[in-house]
Amino acid sequence: MNANSGQKPLDPALASFVTSQLSIVVAACSDAGESTLAWALGARVTSNRQRLTVLIPASQARDLLQCIGANGSIAVVFNEPDTHQTVQIKGADARAEPLLATDKASLEPYISCLARRLQRYQVPEAFSRAFYSADPDDLVAVSFSPSAAYGQTPGPHAGEPLQQEGEAT
Repeated sequence: MNANSGQKPLDPALASFVTSQLSIVVAACSDAGESTLAWALGARVTSNRQRLTVLIPASQARDLLQCIGANGSIAVVFNEPDTHQTVQIKGADARAEPLLATDKASLEPYISCLARRLQRYQVPEAFSRAFYSADPDDLVAVSFSPSAAYGQTPGPHAGEPLQQEGEAT
């Protein structure tokens, strides 16, 4: 999937990466060009890999959810703290959707894994748990069809479109 591609499924490796309990930041923009962001607390991908869903605490993301509701544009950055591998995935059809039965249950394992990863940088587990804490009943699922993906890992290729399985070079 590259910057100019239409909506295509995420390749299996990218789908696996974005669902591996990473640090996730979601951004949106108002029609007036004002940007807003929120931390997501997990992600999932549909079995056909055509829709990506991020789980966001609604009370911490009112402006973000309003922007997404107004225009559907979204950019999500996924970062693996262990390696700094980072990708950004964009979409234009984002919308809030009902939670799945497993979404609320995924919150504690997500926070535990991320807290362990951040300990590598001397971030106390108690701090991580407090920073990422959320009421499972406050979660909202925001789903979209990925339309562009970019490598954002620090280095000479940051910002370049990701080449996915099955794309011409």
